[in-house]
Amino acid sequence: MKFAFYFGHPAQFLFVRKTITDLIDQGHQVLIHIKKKDVLEELLKSSSFEYTNVQPEKRKNSKLAALSSLLKRNRTMFPILRKFKPDLLISSDASYAQIGFLLRVPCVTILEDDYKVIKKLGLMSYPFTSTILCPEACDVGRWGRKKVGYKGYMKLAYLHPSVFTPNKEIVTKYALPKKYAIIRLAQLTAYHDEGMKGISEVLLIAVIDQLRKKGITPVISAEGEIDNRYNSLLLDIEAKDMHDVLAYAKLLICDSQSMSVEASMLGIPSLRYSSFSGKISVLEELENDYGLTFGFP
Repeated sequence: MKFAFYFGHPAQFLFVRKTITDLIDQGHQVLIHIKKKDVLEELLKSSSFEYTNVQPEKRKNSKLAALSSLLKRNRTMFPILRKFKPDLLISSDASYAQIGFLLRVPCVTILEDDYKVIKKLGLMSYPFTSTILCPEACDVGRWGRKKVGYKGYMKLAYLHPSVFTPNKEIVTKYALPKKYAIIRLAQLTAYHDEGMKGISEVLLIAVIDQLRKKGITPVISAEGEIDNRYNSLLLDIEAKDMHDVLAYAKLLICDSQSMSVEASMLGIPSLRYSSFSGKISVLEELENDYGLTFGFP
């Protein structure tokens, strides 16, 4: 069979990385498309998979830019997919859902956000996709008949103990201190991030100060550029080593929903300062049922 994957976020690739390996090992044909997003391409390069970056340039943060990017991706990938003739499309992006609808090829949309949180993306994807694959906790709105829910979380696919064992030597390799906390700063530029806020400059300074008072070294992982004054705190590591480093941290403080879930899977406490706090079912479940993460608006 022929399978085509599109990834717009590192976690999406990691979620099906083993699946892709298994498909290739079984003799199936696999086509992979990606766009520029954080460390996504770096992760693909460290794997043995061939891929095509259909959006190598970072887009501007506006509604018009988002729509323009979607149309360009559709125009680029439509002839490629028509020629490849896939039996199944797998993605979390509206592009594959729409192209699959036009080509009459079933598309599985993978995600772990509620429809109300990603409403714009949902409106562009759900009417066209065949299946919405997500954790049981997720609410997909009026498209419940398309939902296939599973008891678990996307991040367990690559952080479950049966597939991931933290390597302490990675921490030693980067000469990280005995007690460190990771401060993760997301850019919040996705479709659903419009109007959302995360860690402010004032809060960042206060967090760094409080960690130091507790004898914990702050290290910063930033999705975008930050002020030069924090250069000495930047976490300079290979993308593939991030989860080993996270697994030995004392704490994660962030405005990243995705990394908060990853920390929870590893048993690392996390504090989220974000406009999304209280709005995402997966994180609400992890916070209220398991006490693994804590959100603050």
